Amino acid sequence: MIFTRAVSRVSSKFLRNRSFYGSSQSIASHRLSILPDQGHSCSDVSTHKGYVCRTSYSLKSPVFGGFSHQLYHQSSSLVEEELDPFSLVADELSLLSNKLREMVVAEVPKLASAAEYFFKRGVQGKQFRSTVLLLMATALNVRVPEVLVGESADIVTSELRVRQRGIAEITEMIHVASLLHDDVLDDADTRRGVGSLNVVMGNKMSVLAGDFLLSRACGALAALKNTEVVALLATAVEHLVTGETMEITSTTEQRYSMEYYMQKTYYKTASLISNSCKAVAVLTGQTAEVAVLAFEYGKNLGLAFQLIDDILDFTGTSASLGKGSLSDIRHGVITAPILFAMEEFPQLREVVDRVEKDPTNVDIALEYLGKSKGIQRARELAMEHANLAAAAIGSLPETDNENVKRSRRALIDLTHRVITRNK
Repeated sequence: MIFTRAVSRVSSKFLRNRSFYGSSQSIASHRLSILPDQGHSCSDVSTHKGYVCRTSYSLKSPVFGGFSHQLYHQSSSLVEEELDPFSLVADELSLLSNKLREMVVAEVPKLASAAEYFFKRGVQGKQFRSTVLLLMATALNVRVPEVLVGESADIVTSELRVRQRGIAEITEMIHVASLLHDDVLDDADTRRGVGSLNVVMGNKMSVLAGDFLLSRACGALAALKNTEVVALLATAVEHLVTGETMEITSTTEQRYSMEYYMQKTYYKTASLISNSCKAVAVLTGQTAEVAVLAFEYGKNLGLAFQLIDDILDFTGTSASLGKGSLSDIRHGVITAPILFAMEEFPQLREVVDRVEKDPTNVDIALEYLGKSKGIQRARELAMEHANLAAAAIGSLPETDNENVKRSRRALIDLTHRVITRNK
């Protein structure tokens, strides 16, 4: 319980006082933005149905001090038993996979084949988002109304679980649809270790398959009959489009802005999982405070995940990543490792500017990156967000339910897995 109390203190202070993001005493020279939150009191800088509090952000924040790294390491030790988060929900993931394959059946055979391309066995991925959402559903400790007992209580609990699993199904379809569209925009040739759909079936079929998945996701979302959940997932889809647009229309100055990079990262990666986590809480009937904690977990886990993804683009291999390595910098996408390296070597910016005209500059950029602390600082930033995700789980209301506690430990374990993964 020491860790739970510790993260509760840190997270409560974080939620009450935005100075973790906004302290004027921040030591860092660069500035990031607190990404769009829902349910938080921020300044009235409205953007895309969320709020942006433009504030300083430092790895040496006065609020966290040196505690954040200690918090992260303690989060690993919290796991009292050997936990595999994916195995805890393996049976449900199997049900979910089967349901998804049923949901993407189409009248036109070629569209059906395209829509199910990444839902087929062997190429469906680890279903990371679905795992997070199923664990979150258990971690929120569903309380069945006292007036219901016995069989009635079991029916209510079962129906709620099916609806929460529906959030995972919807999220997975939205995610895969975004991958199909992204691969067309990026002219990608591999995804999840196989040929990308745009290469196998062409750009037009890939775009149509993505649109079809979004339409099926909308239908499933409407069936939940919860307007708040609809609004949350609609916002996530809007953010996916906004983030991709930010990436392909950025000005030169925006490309080299850490603030712009982090906001784009939230939109492209973290918004879907954070809004989906909050949707699970809303379906459970949890308080606004608990819903915010679910949102915070998803947001910070998503940011940590993408930061590590950006690191692996430089340190991984094509085989381990399931896609081409160095793909970002070759396509002119500037990520955290390079942005941090530029702070040490300003001349790196000129090198990166020349990559599109002369690809040999990629090797020069990598030399600068290797001499810098770019990778290290990006990893530290990912760890900061992993800490915040763990803190959100530690701040959930206490419970004696062993299944709930096990799911919460698994969610914290996922923050460790995100940071230490190599593919």
